[in-house]
Amino acid sequence: MENIKENEKLNILNHSCAHLLAHAVKGLYPNAKFWVGPVINEGFYYDIDLGDDVIKEEDLPKIEKEMKKISKSDKRITRIELSKKDAFDMFKDDPYKVDLINNMSEDEVISAYKQDDFIDLCRGPHMPTTKSMKYFKLLKVSGSYYKGDSKNKMLQRIYGVCFEKEEDLAAYIKELEEAKMRDHRKIGKEQKLFMISDLVGKGLPMYLPNGYILWENLENYIKTKEKKLGYKHVMTPPLGNVDLYKTSGHLDHYKENMFPIMEVDGEEFVLRPMNCPHHMVIYSNSIHSYKDLPIRIGEIARDCRYESSGALKGIERARTFCQNDAHLFCTLEQVESEFKTVVNLIMECYKELNITNYRFELSLRDKEDKEKYYQDDEMWDKAENMLRKVMDDMNMPYVEKTGEAAFYGPKLDVQVKPAVGNEITVSTCQIDFCLPMKFNLTYVDKDGSKKTPVVLHRAVFGSIDRFMAYYLEETKGVLPLFLSPVQVNIVPVNMEYHSHYAKEVYDYLLDNDIRAEYDDRDEKMNYKIRESVIRKIPITVILGDKEKDNDNISYKKYGKEETITVSKEDFLVLLKNEIKNYR
Repeated sequence: MENIKENEKLNILNHSCAHLLAHAVKGLYPNAKFWVGPVINEGFYYDIDLGDDVIKEEDLPKIEKEMKKISKSDKRITRIELSKKDAFDMFKDDPYKVDLINNMSEDEVISAYKQDDFIDLCRGPHMPTTKSMKYFKLLKVSGSYYKGDSKNKMLQRIYGVCFEKEEDLAAYIKELEEAKMRDHRKIGKEQKLFMISDLVGKGLPMYLPNGYILWENLENYIKTKEKKLGYKHVMTPPLGNVDLYKTSGHLDHYKENMFPIMEVDGEEFVLRPMNCPHHMVIYSNSIHSYKDLPIRIGEIARDCRYESSGALKGIERARTFCQNDAHLFCTLEQVESEFKTVVNLIMECYKELNITNYRFELSLRDKEDKEKYYQDDEMWDKAENMLRKVMDDMNMPYVEKTGEAAFYGPKLDVQVKPAVGNEITVSTCQIDFCLPMKFNLTYVDKDGSKKTPVVLHRAVFGSIDRFMAYYLEETKGVLPLFLSPVQVNIVPVNMEYHSHYAKEVYDYLLDNDIRAEYDDRDEKMNYKIRESVIRKIPITVILGDKEKDNDNISYKKYGKEETITVSKEDFLVLLKNEIKNYR
């Protein structure tokens, strides 16, 4: 999807279209007052105070009609430069513009843009005439607090988008429709996976039974692979003493993303934003020899980070989530092999889950940034060169991103391109020489001396929650058999004659650890089959006389028209093979 904000031509076009929107709204709602109308990645919006009037979705075509009328009039858009006094005089009846002007310096040149009888305060630049904005679409309307503060008045926000060509607009609208169909929040509601309640709190998702089955299977999938690689899993508390984060440096470098400090019994605590400090303390709990290394500590760990309410999005962007986290404590000589093993694990998971559209980024420090990064040039050079060497040796193409490293070390990020929307970071692996020193971690080397281990921070799924959101959107909710909350739906042809055999098959599947449902409602067979398809259940079993008499099973796979008949035993073998091989 085109990033409109970063495209210079589209940026100017969309900003001008925001003024076209305001012009139209002013004509239809003469008492309207305007706050701001910026360009965003997806187009533009304008925040408007309409007094007692309320704009609904069904009002947008009326506003579009007025916008088209102004566009066709081909009015020239002219820039006007004003002193601060002149600006106050021109916009004295609009408190929102007055507020903007108040924040400008006395010697600042203030500009406004005029099109016909409509004037709006703006820095610009703008298109030359209103006719330049021909291919636009108003997308939605929502509420937005003035200045983003819930203590202030609620304004009405109208979103829109504008393109140079009609076909570009049509393609964009089609992509938006596709994005709506894939939206994990929509799929989550349809398949009863998770919910969010304001009574519990914004950004605090709760997993329903189906959603927790999916979540748990992702957890079991990755933990099984980790155990085969020698990971030992732990469980640590979702908060910690402030001194823990002072020691790690997170309180200095990450405080704006953390929840406020709580005082209890004279101690200060904070909800943890990440798990590495806890795992450092676990390592320090006992003495280690070089023979013990590498030590791989894994955890599906609950973290909490402050996100503004406007950034929250279902389970993709929440205030609490579970990281698929691990910390590998190793010697300097083991770093390259451990890093390579992590990359191979990531690639194995991507192959099995059919994730194909991804690329690698090496996130490096900015040497000039003395505030963000731990200062140790030798450590940084050594760590960055190690990452490069492993990726080069594995023939893995990558790009380097300066200034994107964690404060304690460089990292490999795997950027995945979803079916719709912008790239996201899913997997990551970071080299860290810094935290082991901060926590005074040591191991006894061959010569009896104490040395500091190196730590690799890695997450294959990132957070399970965010990965689930990505995977639901990527698959449109059509999940592989091993992940699907309901694997098999059993539909009898006739409840009176076939219900007993249907119940027998249902019990047989449950006894063999297959997640099955038996639809015993008093509804017609075709209705039940159609609903099974709507729910995107991988396999629908249909049982009638032939199946009952021969102890067979007839089934359809989701998305296939063919009905296949096999014995009960062969059906179970088929299911077990698909589950075992993650198909």
